[in-house]
Amino acid sequence: MPPEVYPVHQVTRYLRELLESNRHLTEIWVAGEVSNLTRASSGHIYFTLKDATSALRCAFFRNRNLGQRTQLEEGMSVVVYGSLSVYEQRGELSFIVDFVQPEGTGALAAEFERRKAALEAEGLFAPERKRPLPRFPQRIGVVTSPTGAVFHDIADVLGRRWPLGTLLLQPTPVQGEGSALSIAEAIRVIARDQSPDVVIVARGGGAAEDLWAFNEEPVVRAIFGCPVPVISAVGHETDTTLADLVADLRAPTPSAAAELVAPDRFDVERAIAAFQRHAELQIIRTAADARDAIEHHAAVLSRSLPDVASIRSRLRDRAGALSRTVTLTHMRSRERTEALAARVRALSPLATLERGYALVLRADGAAATSAAELATGQHVALRMHDGTRAARIEADQPGVTP
Repeated sequence: MPPEVYPVHQVTRYLRELLESNRHLTEIWVAGEVSNLTRASSGHIYFTLKDATSALRCAFFRNRNLGQRTQLEEGMSVVVYGSLSVYEQRGELSFIVDFVQPEGTGALAAEFERRKAALEAEGLFAPERKRPLPRFPQRIGVVTSPTGAVFHDIADVLGRRWPLGTLLLQPTPVQGEGSALSIAEAIRVIARDQSPDVVIVARGGGAAEDLWAFNEEPVVRAIFGCPVPVISAVGHETDTTLADLVADLRAPTPSAAAELVAPDRFDVERAIAAFQRHAELQIIRTAADARDAIEHHAAVLSRSLPDVASIRSRLRDRAGALSRTVTLTHMRSRERTEALAARVRALSPLATLERGYALVLRADGAAATSAAELATGQHVALRMHDGTRAARIEADQPGVTP
């Protein structure tokens, strides 16, 4: 039986498909020295990556190198990211480059820059797509771990600054295997099910590896696709993640995010008082202008008519009535404004806590509203007006009333 004969193009195509389907030869990092560097008029860049014993021909096509920050030079030591392939027409093995980083850059830093460049090219970090935060948010979503201090820090700040807002927790692990998918899903769920006005995505500080979930593409795209503004508060001020770059606003810490997401109620009260003073001045000025106009017309009439005493008297009576009406309106407006300010102060949870009461917080951060929710031996947190303490439920106490 004669041997099977293959045409050249079939062999080269098979080699290309074999290489491109091998996960060990696609999307890999390779280190070496740049030589035979050529920049084509089309914008493509060709070079050889070599070490002491071997060489690999590389192609860095224009659509991939346009956003590249590293400028390739002859003799430069680099690490490149890409996949092996075969140029079928010549049967040549090539490494198709997606990203280049100078050698010496850490693996995580290089991968961060590669992902950043790719997502930036899609426009995910564009300043013009950033949305302003709502001025007076009523529902504030928080995506974070339910067991850490982050949520409690945010709750403390918002309880002090903006007690009129409702805090919504969507719990999720923030590090470890599978955490990126969990964070992304939590962002989608809270936006879909709890109708927040704004969402804070938060995590405390840690090493670069601990924060890496916030550099994963599912998290970045979930923030980008969130229908309401998102504040990223991941790590410390010196940490930067891709979540920070795609968010509408980056906060240096979770507590700072709580400061940025809502106004200070005392500032609102001062603004109301300023508005009240402005309204008072406007009312007084309007009344004075009306009185002057009436007196002017009365004077004109008194000069042009032989008997205007009675008309003048009636005008003065009406001017007095108008002045009393304006004064009464002003008093009622001030009373309503003062009542509104008093209501803002009364709604603060701290006002209740300062009278000796405490909030009992379960492990998920929610407040317990009934003794039936608490089991003996359960760990809880007692929130008082001046801080939070840990506690444990020891036993029921029948007959004890507040």
